[in-house]
Amino acid sequence: MPTNRRGLVAPQNTFLENIVRRYNSLPDCSFLLANAQIVDYPIVYCSESFCKISGYNRAEVMQKSCRCSFMYGELTDKQTISQVEQNLENHSMDHFEILLYKKSGPQTRVPIWLLLHIAPIKNEKNIVVLFLLTFRDITALKNPIEDDSSKNLSKFARLARTVTRSRSALSTQISSNLPIIKAQESTIRQSHFGQFMTLNPEILPQYRQEAPKTPPHILLHYCAFKAIWDWIILILTFYTAIMVPYNVAFRNKTTEDRVLLIVDSVVDVVFAIDILLNFHTTFVGPGGEVVSDPAIIKRNYVKTWFVIDLLSCLPYDVFNAFGADDVSIGSLFSTLKVVRLLRLGRVVRKVDRYIEYGTMMLILLICVYMMVAHWLACIWYVIGRRDAESGIRHSWLWKLGNVTQNPFEPITKNMTFPRELVGGPTRWTLYITSIYFTMTCMTSVGFGNVSPETDNEKMFTILMMVIGALLYATIFGHVTTIIQQMMSATARYHEMLNNVREFMKLHEVPEALRERVMDYVVSTWAMTKGIDSKKVLSYVPKDMNADICVHLNRKVFNEHPAFRLASDGCLRALATEFVMDHSAPGDLLYHVGEVIESLCFVVSGSLEVIQDEEVVAILGKGDVFGDAFWLYPEPDGKDNSQMPEYTSTANVRALTYCDLHAIKREGLMRVLNSHRQFRTSFSNRLVLTYNLRNRIIFRKVADLKHEQELDEMQQHQPQQEFSQDHIVRRLISKFRKPSDAGAIVLPSSTGSSNTLQVPQPSHGGGIPTISGQVAAIEGVAGASSDAQDGGSSGSHTVIQVPGAGMSSIQRSLAGKQSRWSQLVASAAAGAASKPAAASTSATTAATSGADVSGTRSLLDIQSDTHGESSSNRSSADGREDEMDENYFRPGGKGHQALLENMDKR
Repeated sequence: MPTNRRGLVAPQNTFLENIVRRYNSLPDCSFLLANAQIVDYPIVYCSESFCKISGYNRAEVMQKSCRCSFMYGELTDKQTISQVEQNLENHSMDHFEILLYKKSGPQTRVPIWLLLHIAPIKNEKNIVVLFLLTFRDITALKNPIEDDSSKNLSKFARLARTVTRSRSALSTQISSNLPIIKAQESTIRQSHFGQFMTLNPEILPQYRQEAPKTPPHILLHYCAFKAIWDWIILILTFYTAIMVPYNVAFRNKTTEDRVLLIVDSVVDVVFAIDILLNFHTTFVGPGGEVVSDPAIIKRNYVKTWFVIDLLSCLPYDVFNAFGADDVSIGSLFSTLKVVRLLRLGRVVRKVDRYIEYGTMMLILLICVYMMVAHWLACIWYVIGRRDAESGIRHSWLWKLGNVTQNPFEPITKNMTFPRELVGGPTRWTLYITSIYFTMTCMTSVGFGNVSPETDNEKMFTILMMVIGALLYATIFGHVTTIIQQMMSATARYHEMLNNVREFMKLHEVPEALRERVMDYVVSTWAMTKGIDSKKVLSYVPKDMNADICVHLNRKVFNEHPAFRLASDGCLRALATEFVMDHSAPGDLLYHVGEVIESLCFVVSGSLEVIQDEEVVAILGKGDVFGDAFWLYPEPDGKDNSQMPEYTSTANVRALTYCDLHAIKREGLMRVLNSHRQFRTSFSNRLVLTYNLRNRIIFRKVADLKHEQELDEMQQHQPQQEFSQDHIVRRLISKFRKPSDAGAIVLPSSTGSSNTLQVPQPSHGGGIPTISGQVAAIEGVAGASSDAQDGGSSGSHTVIQVPGAGMSSIQRSLAGKQSRWSQLVASAAAGAASKPAAASTSATTAATSGADVSGTRSLLDIQSDTHGESSSNRSSADGREDEMDENYFRPGGKGHQALLENMDKR
């Protein structure tokens, strides 16, 4: 059976609401929620009672470690601290008595004894994601705490001071009551522990989204059984609406009525069962929520329909068993059965849930028309019978008996009126004649074969004609127009639902997203009733508009101390800037990287702040999140659009249905700039529960454990040794220091000759290591001897370059240091490919001092100068003489080729 009033049944994360509801019933009890997946277990929610106990406000407590180290002091037991740490690490449940220090002033702290209970909270994957820490103040049950004034006293002095205080404070009466006090203390402690120990893992709620649950003995108003039962009640109610007037009008104690008596008794039993079910059936609250609390259900039913349902199901037919002397009493109680007709109002409301407007509604209206005609026919028969019993012989009933030749015979008892009629037409004939007359009067002026004769009959006929004319005009004349006018809001609601359904069907929206959209549309309609607030506010003047906005935002203004010093004009200006928003479970209000444009106040519901896939804060009623726009420096020209825009570092997701009041940055700054005095108090008093601009730096517990496991594995594994020609060793050798591998040396002294030394490949065929940095330039005296040594050793290719040419090369290379490393690497590759040619060039350069073929081969410039292959130039064929000492001078071929090659590289 389709229904549009199921209520808000989308899965919600009601963890915070359940915890708050449970601890509100415990006096002097406070709690904290901490993230179990982040290092140091930061606090993500703080109850108001904990702020009162600790002296810290919620903003000061948020993001601090749940170990409450900020409340430690000199007398805090180290062993208890370690036990708390161990329980947090092991995700175990336990309770402790710990001495902490509450904040009583800017620089003052007072010690208090607290009973601490730690409980891990798991999610749907059975992973501990939160810690629930419960605190109870037990300072009155502990021994007096040592104050600061007695710290500097000796043990004997402190003992004497304690004895003196005890003698002056204690009296004989108190000492006589000491056993009672100890007994009370023991009882209180047991009750404390009993309350805490009830929080076992089976009872603790889980941090997950789940559909609204109901107690075992509570029925959901939209379940299949309740839907079938409602149809049964609907049918029996129509039966009651037909049979009750008939039984009251055509009452007669004959054996023919026994069947109807049994049926009516069964109907009464069904209605009695319905009363019991109504005491255990959920209903939809004014805000669209499903109410499943048994106490609230019973209270609501008693205040609404209980009395009417009770009167309608009383066994009035039992009084028909009375004797003839009690006819008046039986008639009275039978008449009271008309009270059952009041149930029709409830039926109309249920029909509105199940039936769409159209053909079915027209059929229903026709049924109502026939039912009214039935009721009027019963009344018409009662009027005729009363007149006949009174001795009026010209009534329509008396005439009907004469026409049908079944006249009535009055029986007078004790010569008093009214008399009882016997005989006459059958009951079926009487009913058909009555319904015929009422239908002719309601649809036309009648045919005259049955007509009113007495005054009572004429007055009722006039009333019946008026009722018939109205019903006729309504149903057969303007039924569509009137229904649309009376139910325009409902029609718009169904139109909106149909549009949403068709849209999602057209675009093939997934089923999960479709349910979320439908649930949000229904919940929004339940909150607004389809009324456009902006359109309504546009009807009223500016002054009334501001008054209405102040009333709509009264919860924010009354609960937050930042608005207490605001003037009426300031509140009115702020109220017009506020925007009310309704969010469904799972909606993301802010995404990472989204510009923070609003300051949001949570009026109802709960949200979670997620950074790097971890919950860093849980926000509830009374919390504020966004950014502190008012603390930014004002731009030049007072243009708020030029203020810096900051993005959110976390996602904000709704856990339940949330009502938020948000104000835009531009609107807030406009009001603060026009009310300077309020801006000062607002800046000092408003505390952001969570600033979305600030990013929290944390390490995950899983990452920390993973690092520890890797460290342990590395400690137990032996180090691997690589061979000399292993690929890893060869790669590492590429990044060795120049001094370790014989880097290129480019002398630049003022001597007659300079050398360019390039390492030669080893005999093993490996590639020589070349540093990626610019080669060191240094002056070398006696270049010929160095070249001779280099050539004989075979470790360097030595090229003698004139001093002027070398200086020019150095100046050209000054701005090309980044390309020099690439050139050297290319030279090394060329040297490795031609070891024989490089060796020959090295020998020739060492002996003649003018051969630079090896260098040209290493620098890969032969293609730019002579176009010869490296093998032809590196062989000892006598072409080395082509290069003279002017080769590397400025303007020389070697100098130009070297610069062009560097530009290409």
